[in-house]
Amino acid sequence: MVTTKRGLVLGTTAAVLSTVAVTGAGVRLSQSQAFFQDSPKEIVDEVWQIINHEYVDTSFNQLDWQKIRKDYLGRSYSGKEDAYKAIREMVEKLGDPYTRFMDPEEFRNMQIDTSGELTGVGIQIAKDEETDQLMVIAPIEDTPAFEAGILAKDIITKIDGKSTEGMDVNEAVKLIRGQPGTTVTLTIQRQGRQVDYQLARARIQIHPVKARTENTSIGKVGYIRLNQFSAQASKEMREAIQNLEKEQVEGYVLDLRSNPGGLLYSSIDIARMWLERGTIVSTVDRGGERERRAANHNALTEKPLVVLIDGGSASASEILSGALQDNERAVLVGTQTFGKGLVQSVRSLGDGSGLAVTIAKYLTPSGRDINKHGIDPDIVIELSEAEQKKLQQDRTLIGSQQDPQFVKALEILSGEVKAQQGSDARAMGQ
Repeated sequence: MVTTKRGLVLGTTAAVLSTVAVTGAGVRLSQSQAFFQDSPKEIVDEVWQIINHEYVDTSFNQLDWQKIRKDYLGRSYSGKEDAYKAIREMVEKLGDPYTRFMDPEEFRNMQIDTSGELTGVGIQIAKDEETDQLMVIAPIEDTPAFEAGILAKDIITKIDGKSTEGMDVNEAVKLIRGQPGTTVTLTIQRQGRQVDYQLARARIQIHPVKARTENTSIGKVGYIRLNQFSAQASKEMREAIQNLEKEQVEGYVLDLRSNPGGLLYSSIDIARMWLERGTIVSTVDRGGERERRAANHNALTEKPLVVLIDGGSASASEILSGALQDNERAVLVGTQTFGKGLVQSVRSLGDGSGLAVTIAKYLTPSGRDINKHGIDPDIVIELSEAEQKKLQQDRTLIGSQQDPQFVKALEILSGEVKAQQGSDARAMGQ
């Protein structure tokens, strides 16, 4: 999760085609930029000060943070590039892959408009905290990476032949991004094998919500696939539920598979469409303080709900699925989610660069800390690599009878609908 001065945003970190939007964190006046360009030591201290006041771990990874300030301010810097190198070195000492410095170009790349139009190959990446390898969080549907068959949890070992060993996310983003129509080759490691994927960069228009009815033995069922929590996701989700209610569906399957996250307010708004009451999410900062977001008694439906999740369901997807699970509003089917439960503050700096700093973690309504572990489904249904490939190569099969997880979701939903119908009949009889 990412927070800015004017709003909260969820994301997975330094992502190629990131769904993160940085609101209210624009570049400052050119006069300020000129000052920092002439005094690169000032930007080093600005970064140190933000971390000192906001970082979630007050032990600073068991470091003497005051001593580190004295060390880095005691150095001489030949220019801003020299200062940027020192800042990255300083930030790396925290051992937190989500706290990161971005030079002005990298920061502008992160300030991606959340209107849904993106440029790139369609993956989100992060550093694996345990192995220090570059890992795919999820391919975004209907993008070059998705169509090529790249999967969540894939390891990127090379970019255009250059080894990613020791490479940070910012450098990887620079290498992967580029002009539409150009290509980039990613060497992917999966289950001990390495395969080259040549991907054509493109402009990608993403519609976050796709919905339809499915005729089943229990009647019509509403199927909603949510690809990301973008600015328009709430509006599209509301319209989808309202339209399906008019169709008089008996229940719903909500598909969050390979949804890497997005805007916090979007996940909360969507949770409120399904939840009549109860906590949605809470955050814990360095002082242990909690901020709770709750349902507001304005649910659009109380009909049975099954949610599909997998290893590519991250951040905002985990907030929504965790809230629905803890409030016993839905049955979760699929596999364990990604496990991204940290909150970042994204700050613009005086010279147009930026800093993302971990300031808190979020918890599910029952108090579960899902960072690293993720959300466990109620019903585990694994897909083989061949089954995943089949669904990626023919997207019309997603949410069909040839989608094993969807088939299981319908089976579970059928039982939930029949149980509710029996309960309603008993209530009427009384």
